[in-house]
Amino acid sequence: MASLSGEVGGIRMESPVMLAAGILGTTGASLRRAALAGAGAVVTKSVGVAPREGHRGPTVVQVEGGLLNAMGLPNPSYRNFQEEIDIGRGGGAPVVASIFGAGAEEFVEVATGLDADGFELNLSCPHAERLGAEIGCEACNVEAITRAVKEEVNVPVWVKLTPNVADVVGLGLAAERGGADGVVAINTLRAMAIDVESGMPILGNRFGGLSGPAIKPVAVRCVYDLASALEIPVIGVGGIASWEDAAEMMMAGARGVQVGTALGMVEGYGVFRSIAAGLSAYLDRKGIGMEELVGLARRAR
Repeated sequence: MASLSGEVGGIRMESPVMLAAGILGTTGASLRRAALAGAGAVVTKSVGVAPREGHRGPTVVQVEGGLLNAMGLPNPSYRNFQEEIDIGRGGGAPVVASIFGAGAEEFVEVATGLDADGFELNLSCPHAERLGAEIGCEACNVEAITRAVKEEVNVPVWVKLTPNVADVVGLGLAAERGGADGVVAINTLRAMAIDVESGMPILGNRFGGLSGPAIKPVAVRCVYDLASALEIPVIGVGGIASWEDAAEMMMAGARGVQVGTALGMVEGYGVFRSIAAGLSAYLDRKGIGMEELVGLARRAR
């Protein structure tokens, strides 16, 4: 079977198929279980400086083509999260801490307060006031926050980008200038759903972020554009539920992929090994390696 092991964004992995932030990353037990189920790396749910309860419910609703969520970044703060990372490491895969803040100072405080194998800067959550995409849609903020964190930590730093902008490549280039080891594309698309009987928005926060199969073509396009312009690796996320989805994302230029919504909508933890096995068999059938797969669609022009 073709090997899938290699380095993705500065982190060595046995498989490029990872657990995405926000899904099952709240506890060390769930991180560990994802790693034992075959995830090449696991990304925690985002943590910040202070505890947050998040938005009032409903916070998640299934819609056509995926899930709509507005969690509001609930978390216990970084001061109460190190034990979860340590437990997660028991699964044998690298643990990447997703972190957020209102500015560079808060991002640095969280990053320097945690011991993780890497950090993913959440500059893309579409439904948290004065956080996430509200600051991550400006290239100057992306560059400054990335640089500030990179200057203070000695592990790889990834930047998760918002697709809710006219120029996602501009944000990727800003992350690269700031010293990022990779970018993650994409976070959810800003969206909403309305109950036609009551006429009321369904989510407690009124709007949220759409994930799942409906956003995969948007994610593929963003990865393609970013990989064409950046020298640092791109990690693809958005609607990946099968090895075919992962192969498509890698052909667009992704060095690794993250899986989120499919865990709840398809086959649970088995999705990691299912995707990896399918990718490996595909490479064998085509007689190519991972390096030839990554960016194949860009070279085929």
